[in-house]
Amino acid sequence: MFDKALGVHPFSLQLRLDRAEIIAGNLANVDTPGFKARDIDYKQVMQDVAYGVEQGKARPYAAAESGHQLMYRTPYQPSADGNTAELNIEQANFAANSMDFQTSLTFMNMKVSGLHKAIKGE
Repeated sequence: MFDKALGVHPFSLQLRLDRAEIIAGNLANVDTPGFKARDIDYKQVMQDVAYGVEQGKARPYAAAESGHQLMYRTPYQPSADGNTAELNIEQANFAANSMDFQTSLTFMNMKVSGLHKAIKGE
């Protein structure tokens, strides 16, 4: 029952947290020779989740095991040591992901608040 009420918001928050860890790993290894920066295609994963939920084939939480692969990032300016993590790009991605997490959290809070009001009969 709560799954339908909350929709994809809990999954979205978890995916944003997972992506923050991936980007933080890229940032931590920005000076590691040969390190290959990775990321996940958030939009594609969410489209797949939304489609699955729409078709009644998957719950949002079950999509975490859907097998979406981490992708290697192509650098704008390749380094001589083979590292593909670029500090400015990773920082921008981390900041954007953080803002998107806050937005998702706000939507989730609004949903919970609405449910709370409905339960109280307000």
